Amino acid sequence: MEPIKKAPNKRCQQYIAGSFYTHFIHTLNLIKFSHSIFALPFALASMLVAAHGWPGTRIFLLILGAMVSARSAAMAFNRLVDADIDAKNPRTQTRHIPKGLLSKQYVGIFTLLCALGFFGVCYAINPLAFRLSPIALAILLGYSFAKRFTWLTHFWLGISLGIAPIAAWIAVTGQINMTSVWLGLGVLFWVAGFDIFYSTQDAEFDSQEGIHSAVSLWGIVRGLRMAKQCHVLTMLFLILFGLSAPLSTIYWITLVLISIAFVWEHSLVKPQDLSHINTAFFTINGFISLGFFAGVAVSIWH
Repeated sequence: MEPIKKAPNKRCQQYIAGSFYTHFIHTLNLIKFSHSIFALPFALASMLVAAHGWPGTRIFLLILGAMVSARSAAMAFNRLVDADIDAKNPRTQTRHIPKGLLSKQYVGIFTLLCALGFFGVCYAINPLAFRLSPIALAILLGYSFAKRFTWLTHFWLGISLGIAPIAAWIAVTGQINMTSVWLGLGVLFWVAGFDIFYSTQDAEFDSQEGIHSAVSLWGIVRGLRMAKQCHVLTMLFLILFGLSAPLSTIYWITLVLISIAFVWEHSLVKPQDLSHINTAFFTINGFISLGFFAGVAVSIWH
């Protein structure tokens, strides 16, 4: 006669499910999953141009997997490395590790799993992608230390996102092409420019703590001027990308709209008024990235 098995405690199951859901939501917030909108559209645009259209579901999913795993590893690692700094900064004290919502051990394990997942996806893509994957991850993780020793941290972040369209091109073709490099450089200076914008919020704190940024070194006025110069370079490289692709009139109309968005962005952020930083950083840059992808996609399939 078999022993009678007790039914699982329903309250215990609900607790476990609730705990898992809570950790899942906290993890998405930790890595700022919604910010994938910045780099992903440029990577997918590069993918479409490299493939002269749709590359196939397999390559698309692999590129998506590589992007998500690499970015998740980088963001989690950044939160882990910056936990002590975040705890001191009034603007970041409510982040997940300082607030105790997620432990350092949990975030460390999550980072490792994402990194391993990234290597696995790159192995499945092609040999060149796999060989370059350690370099790509080193760049992404290295950004977390950059602000401790150089004001070029903004450009390091730009490189971290700028390699995305180059990586997508490699995934499709198995080689590097100057067309993808032009787009990568465009993303580099776009990101560096809006990261300088974002750093204006912490100008005083960074100066006090010895954290390096263009704004803490040279002040908000010169920092914003540098951001403007970065975005002029962004437009130059996007033009070179369009000429190299080549793309139709739809793309050039898209660039006109993006240039207008840049003008609007810079008109919102002034040295004496930083109240519109979130609009400039999130809303307008989201429009730029999604608009760029839409322009490339329509141009390819028009």
